[in-house]
Amino acid sequence: MRVWLVGIAVSALLIGSVLAQTKTTNLYSETTAGKLSPAVAGALPRVYVPHVKSGDVYVIDPTTFQVVDKFTVGGNPQHIIPSWDMKTLWVAGSAERKLSGMVIPIDPKTAKPGATIKVEDAYNMYFTPDGSSAIVVAEALKRLEFRDPHTMKLQYNIPTPECTGVNHADFSIDGSFAIFTCEFGGGKLAKIDLMERKVTGYLKLAQANEPAPHHMPQDIRSSPDGSVFFVADMEADGVHIIDAASFKLIGFIPTGRGAHGLYPSRDGKKLYVTNRGTHMGETKPKGMGSISVIDFATRKVETNWPIPGGGSPDMGNVSADGKYLWVSGRFDKCVYAVDTTTGAVKTIPVGTEPHGLTVWPQPGRYSLGHTGVFR
Repeated sequence: MRVWLVGIAVSALLIGSVLAQTKTTNLYSETTAGKLSPAVAGALPRVYVPHVKSGDVYVIDPTTFQVVDKFTVGGNPQHIIPSWDMKTLWVAGSAERKLSGMVIPIDPKTAKPGATIKVEDAYNMYFTPDGSSAIVVAEALKRLEFRDPHTMKLQYNIPTPECTGVNHADFSIDGSFAIFTCEFGGGKLAKIDLMERKVTGYLKLAQANEPAPHHMPQDIRSSPDGSVFFVADMEADGVHIIDAASFKLIGFIPTGRGAHGLYPSRDGKKLYVTNRGTHMGETKPKGMGSISVIDFATRKVETNWPIPGGGSPDMGNVSADGKYLWVSGRFDKCVYAVDTTTGAVKTIPVGTEPHGLTVWPQPGRYSLGHTGVFR
């Protein structure tokens, strides 16, 4: 009996220690301003902007806010994705408009593209937390393709049959699972067990007592302590809160029309939400675009910055020093550099339908993909 009681006491202490550690954990502690990895040494400071319609990439110098280069990649370039080891930037192109998908490496030290690697469909790309696989998000094919992170040779697939329009992702605090958003088909999330290599469940987004509006989940981000995930919903005009442990919907934060992209501030205290200003099917310029700033601790919007004259802020990332949020103006042929202190906006003209731009270099130990999900 005494040994059993001692065992319980020890277990309680261990559990208490783990809970305390979880409460003080900050997933973004290594992505603060100035914490640049040796892997990004020599990288040119640039913003890379892919254009879905014109099939090219523009390169912006963030110090002058000017386009300094552009190159054609063909296909439908959707996102610019930092590799897990942070030594390569990948252009991901999807299989839209009957064009085949592809991925293309960019050398961040020269800002020049390499040879095209053909894949069937590459809407987006992530990396397993251990860096052993790239996860090509084959949106049109309803599957996740695990590939060699350097050669892109196929390792295995995980089908996502109930996830129409598999889209964006983030990972649990322990790296054991990922949650992917399903853009179409009624608004679902898919939980992927990375150890068992399978879908372990789907969650349909619906608020209590709501009249069941259409949902369209987009970007997803973990809270700093890993306890919840925030999911932008372009049709619901706000951000869902998902409990990480139970995989259940526990809240909703209204932000603005067309909530789309999510980006933690450099100090890990705020979450920037890009509200694209339009719903799916609306492609007009000068929409009701804005940036909402959510406080991670209170889970409330503390301020909202409208795009002057209207706009369509879409995807991007925060600068390495945290001073600017760079986002594409999807239907306005421009890029916005938003001052994260004042909300003031600088506008840089670019090509047709800029989408998932990335800012380089970025702080962090490794990249989990997309336009820059760092740990």
